[in-house]
Amino acid sequence: MRVITLNLNGIRSAISKGVATWLAAQNADLILLQEVRATHAQVPDLEPLGLGAYHAHWFAAEKAGYSGVGILSKLEPRSVTRGFGNAEFDAEGRVIAADFGDFTAISAYFPSGSSSIDRQAAKYRFLEAFAPHLETLRASGEVLIGGDFNIAHHKIDLKNWRSNQTASGFLPEEREWMTAQLAAGWSDVLREHVGADAAVYSWWSNRGRARQNDVGWRIDYQLATRSLAQCVKHAGVYREIFYSDHAPVTVDYDLI
Repeated sequence: MRVITLNLNGIRSAISKGVATWLAAQNADLILLQEVRATHAQVPDLEPLGLGAYHAHWFAAEKAGYSGVGILSKLEPRSVTRGFGNAEFDAEGRVIAADFGDFTAISAYFPSGSSSIDRQAAKYRFLEAFAPHLETLRASGEVLIGGDFNIAHHKIDLKNWRSNQTASGFLPEEREWMTAQLAAGWSDVLREHVGADAAVYSWWSNRGRARQNDVGWRIDYQLATRSLAQCVKHAGVYREIFYSDHAPVTVDYDLI
């Protein structure tokens, strides 16, 4: 089972750059999308884009052109849940879950706190609210969460860690939250596959020459319950062509 997670930075923009052609060629079973930035009515028809084989489920933010997540799957889910029962963040379209019976797949877009003190406070509220939801999910069976977490967990997860120790995304409280989730029973699939010392990034600032100089951050994850993570055959980040300021994270699981 191939699973791709990708922050699109706007689905219409990413499609104009060719992302649909790339996704269609990957033959993934699941595609977990974040920062869709479109209502359901605004999402382009997938059929002419070569993605007609997928069942598409979207969860848009109430604010136009903001946030939003989606799940594309070859298998029709038994059920789809939009949001996680938190009024503040459900209004921002940050979490969508699809139940496939044997496992549940989630696309999640964590808030960024880089724009202001208020948004960092909102990010902390999200982390506090989402942690018990993660525990409930983990206790329910096999679960896979793909998304933009907006957190670089360890020093190896960003190029310039020394100068970013007070930056949102690498703050001690955020990193401790990630540590706590992994200690509770989640696996960071990509990190476990590539090893503790591999510098692998998934996001680059549009400022300066961050991408050209590979001054990046690893903030896009696939977290899985431990038994599901043991089925991983391959995991990596695609960087040959960029369709967004994020790069796709692809994981192959030995499931179907």
